Amino acid sequence: MDLSAERIAKIKELQQKLNISFEDIELLNRALTHKSYAYEHRQQNLQHNERLEFFGDAVLKLIVSEHLLRTYPESDEGVLTKIRAAVVSDNTLASFAKKQNLGEYLLMSHNEEKTGGAKRKSNLANMMEALLGALYLDGGLAKAKPLILEFLKLEMVRHEEGHLFRDHKSSLQEMAQQEGWGLPEYKVINEEGPDHRRVFWVQVKVGKSLRKVKAEGMGKTKKDAEQRAAVYRAVTGQGGKFAGLGSSIFKGKSWQRQQRRYR
Repeated sequence: MDLSAERIAKIKELQQKLNISFEDIELLNRALTHKSYAYEHRQQNLQHNERLEFFGDAVLKLIVSEHLLRTYPESDEGVLTKIRAAVVSDNTLASFAKKQNLGEYLLMSHNEEKTGGAKRKSNLANMMEALLGALYLDGGLAKAKPLILEFLKLEMVRHEEGHLFRDHKSSLQEMAQQEGWGLPEYKVINEEGPDHRRVFWVQVKVGKSLRKVKAEGMGKTKKDAEQRAAVYRAVTGQGGKFAGLGSSIFKGKSWQRQQRRYR
């Protein structure tokens, strides 16, 4: 693909913004090419970023795993896995991309652009993974690592403050026992989405018989939804579908928007 002077200028602007430098700017441009754009311009036989996204996911996990291994030498495999799962997520990637306005550098079809593709979480997260994969191919781990550790800083701070993977179900159970209540009762009340992007709604009830308080949580797995339901009840002492938002893990704007989607 022959890049226009305007496109080259945009790519240079992106590199300056992220403090990165590519030897192969066509590789970088591919990382910024959504599959809808490649299809819309299929006569040019363009490559989109999905293969780089696949590779970038592996690069991201490798670098984060190494960082955690060195940072927390006393933590066992189970704890490290929980931290990695918490900090390596679409929310983390998309949030960083949005703060940097990276969506404006993404090539996409006219229809994708008109329907908000430049701000869509999945597009931004996939683009970030593709960018990381391209960085590795262009210059190895040494080139990809600084950018990854930069956008993970905030997530790591949140872990240090203890907010990322507390066992809120255990906290709620302890509270119930202290109050002389029975054990919390969890029930799946709704499931939405295709199998590969399933979303579960779980309701928790806790309290004395007829005065039991209900709270609900949403998650990609039943266990995740149970944890989110538990934290609404345990942290706030209240019920409701989106009660309290008492833990920092639920205070981000992206999470609040996601909540409104499922109301």
